[in-house]
Amino acid sequence: MKMVVRGAFWIFVYLMVAVAPLLFAWSGPEPGRGLLINLSVALGFVGLAMMGLQFALVARFKSVSAPFGMDVVLQYHRQMAYVALLFILAHPLLLFVEDTRFLALLNPVTAPLRAHMAVTSTVALLILVALSVWRKKLKISYEMWQLTHGVLGVVIIATALAHVFLVGYYVDEPWERALWLAMSAAFVFLLVWVRVVRPLQRYRSPWRVKEVIPERGETSTIVLEQQNGNGFHFEPGQFAWIMAGKSPFAITQHPFSISSSAEQPDRVTLSVKSAGDFTSSIAALKPGATVYLDGPHGAFTIDRHEGPGFVFIGAGVGVTPLMSMLRTLADRKDVRPCYLFLGNRNQESITFREEIEALKSRLDLKVIHVLSRPDEGWEGEKGHIDASVVSRGLTGEDHRRLPPRCQRLVYFICGPEAMMDAAEHALAQLGAPAENVHSERFGMV
Repeated sequence: MKMVVRGAFWIFVYLMVAVAPLLFAWSGPEPGRGLLINLSVALGFVGLAMMGLQFALVARFKSVSAPFGMDVVLQYHRQMAYVALLFILAHPLLLFVEDTRFLALLNPVTAPLRAHMAVTSTVALLILVALSVWRKKLKISYEMWQLTHGVLGVVIIATALAHVFLVGYYVDEPWERALWLAMSAAFVFLLVWVRVVRPLQRYRSPWRVKEVIPERGETSTIVLEQQNGNGFHFEPGQFAWIMAGKSPFAITQHPFSISSSAEQPDRVTLSVKSAGDFTSSIAALKPGATVYLDGPHGAFTIDRHEGPGFVFIGAGVGVTPLMSMLRTLADRKDVRPCYLFLGNRNQESITFREEIEALKSRLDLKVIHVLSRPDEGWEGEKGHIDASVVSRGLTGEDHRRLPPRCQRLVYFICGPEAMMDAAEHALAQLGAPAENVHSERFGMV
């Protein structure tokens, strides 16, 4: 209930900040300017406020993200970018519809500076959205995207604010100037927080690579120790951003789930599948190397969802947060039943295969491996995780709906998007209550 109240509070704050600039549109100095012009101004102000709030959504304030989970906050960040873009584009388009003379503001030779600022902000926003949507098709590295995303975000806000002040219609009154200055100061604070304060905090808590362990499935586990000995208290299933081989002030950072037990905060492990330039370099880290962590983050954890037992559904490296939960349950000597459905290509690609088998002796754990391309002689489940596989794994038979004892279990899903979609659909088919199903859909872009 506490998290629900906190979540409702932050939603209320977001809405209030987003609509606060409407006060400017309603208090304009020129009454009777027309419905379209007033609507244009209102949409422009709201769009600008929403763009400023984008900085808050990615600032990683734990008090803000805790009720929802960072993956949900980042999804909302992406979705609100489209809404803000729609409002901001509507601002000039409505002006052009109202009076075609406004089209002269697009002339780069004769247009005033305020128009140049508006055009620059809008073009930067279009580029930012395009690079985010088509990053993979354009073959832009994650690191380069992070850099351009941050720079373009600052340009968008700075030029938009300059446009507002240069237009001047809505910042004549002292209270209007005070409110705009407060909003501008908030944007600056968020920038300083992300680029200065948080890096300084990371600088004071460096980590040392103790060991790099090769795992099955082209995965490497980094074993980390905190150099100042303060420990790293996290909930099983959470994740952290890592900066390896660079300063804590580096713009590019990479998020990875923690795979170790929450009962051992002095020994943190991140298990990373080789899938790109940075992830491929993880295996090359040497013991003694200094790295920095930003975290923990996330609400995908057994510690926030009580139940009579747990069902874990994962594929590939999606097993990482699930292993953190299983290891934690084993260290706590938890006696509740656990089921692990794990999808992989073949036997050799099953990350943590041996340890998963060993966990059966420490937990009431049933493991169901599902292989899409099994070797000859494989007698387990084949194909992909679907309703039939889940039903057989939980009950031993094919059921159209799960019995009540299985519906009361708490379900955790992590892996590729397609697998998670299929697993959520399967659980819905089987009658698992939506409030008992939790998934980690994490991705910055």
